[in-house]
Amino acid sequence: MKLSLPALLDAGRRFTAGPRRSTTPSRPASPRQARRGFFLAGLTLATAMALHPPVVRAQAAQDWSTERWVGTWGAGPGGPPLPANTHVFTNQTVRLIVHTSVGGNRVRIRLSNEFGSTALTIGGAHVALRATGVGNGANIQAGTDRPLTFSGRTSITVPPGAPVLSDPVDLEVAPLSDLAISLYLPGAVGATTIHGTASQTNYVSLAGDFTGAATFPLDRTILSWPFLTEVDVSGGQAGGSTAIVTLGDSITDGTRSTPDTNNRWPDWLARRLQITLDPVGGINSRIGVVNRGISGNRLLTNPPEGSLAGRSALERFDRDVLATAGVRYMTVLVGINDIGNSSATAPLTLDDLIAGYRQLIARAHAKGIAVYGATLTPFEGAGYYSADKEVIRQGVNNWIRSGDEFDGVIDFDRVTRDPSHPTRFLPAYDSGDHLHPNDLGYQAMGNAVPLELFRSLGPVYLKSTAQVRAEAQTGK
Repeated sequence: MKLSLPALLDAGRRFTAGPRRSTTPSRPASPRQARRGFFLAGLTLATAMALHPPVVRAQAAQDWSTERWVGTWGAGPGGPPLPANTHVFTNQTVRLIVHTSVGGNRVRIRLSNEFGSTALTIGGAHVALRATGVGNGANIQAGTDRPLTFSGRTSITVPPGAPVLSDPVDLEVAPLSDLAISLYLPGAVGATTIHGTASQTNYVSLAGDFTGAATFPLDRTILSWPFLTEVDVSGGQAGGSTAIVTLGDSITDGTRSTPDTNNRWPDWLARRLQITLDPVGGINSRIGVVNRGISGNRLLTNPPEGSLAGRSALERFDRDVLATAGVRYMTVLVGINDIGNSSATAPLTLDDLIAGYRQLIARAHAKGIAVYGATLTPFEGAGYYSADKEVIRQGVNNWIRSGDEFDGVIDFDRVTRDPSHPTRFLPAYDSGDHLHPNDLGYQAMGNAVPLELFRSLGPVYLKSTAQVRAEAQTGK
């Protein structure tokens, strides 16, 4: 039988007062009776409180529901690699460096064991501001180290196939700054969930837990991000902000850009957003840029076993786009690897790619996300180029420009092609493999993104089909 709170409290009062006598004057309770009554009343009150939690819990839920989180950094995970190619950490700490896009005063991280077949134990985790200056690559700024917890615990075991979010901590994070995320990995741990092309030096310690060490005892460096897939911020600049997810392949990932310089095209977009203040147009600096490019990634199919190219864009969309904190916009630059890897026995068709793009558009729109199509950049001279495949690329670009199915167009092909030889990269932008831009090419791409696409107030700006066609034909 369930009792209400008033009934339980009334029962406590009756225990304290003892049995009622209506005709005989009551006698003062003895010390023993008083102690017994006090004990019973306290026991009753404790029972009532357990059955009726204090209202403060509802207030905590309300605080949670009003806190706005936005992704300031992210990476798309791939794996698992073949055993011979797997990084193994043995009772070591990894210190991972990430570059923020938007700032805030609270921070949390997302870790992933989504490609692991066994449980992943995180023995400890810290976040800090990276030290500035030459020679301080793995060191952290004094006074900024914050231990992280997961579900209130300093360590956590992540089941195979699952991600985890850390609990938030207070930390002033500036936009366009470096954070150091340190993870202690007890035992022998294989990096089965990993972003393989970080273009960023990260650090592995000597044996031991050095998550909070200001000076990091170095064993080796790696150019990848194991287990870490997102950093979110809230408060401060991030209050009320939104995020752009750049979904793509190696050209979004920044392959062949100079390591440790943040020269990927999404980095250049983030810089532009930070210096643009347009209260009339609604463009502002409170927009995070989360890079979900994965080298080798495809739109429709998955790579061979052991590849770090990630699952297809269609498969990873929910995890890498919808799960991103604060996402409102998405750019799509993927498909060149589908075209390049098309075989003579099972050739890819333009209709196949268009059907895949339409799925991304529909799934984004179902969640209120504006999606912008980016034209595929030139690739003549690359190892998997052919004239037949170039026809498919041109067909994709013509459909993106004229189809009116994306919410807007980013014409990277127009920006990067050689006007005298449009099927090739402009030589000044070619990294040398005729497939990926160099630093200057990535900068040109980032500078070519129309910021009007990301208006935070009023309707989203859309280039008209006629305008896009005219620009493509004139080479502007």
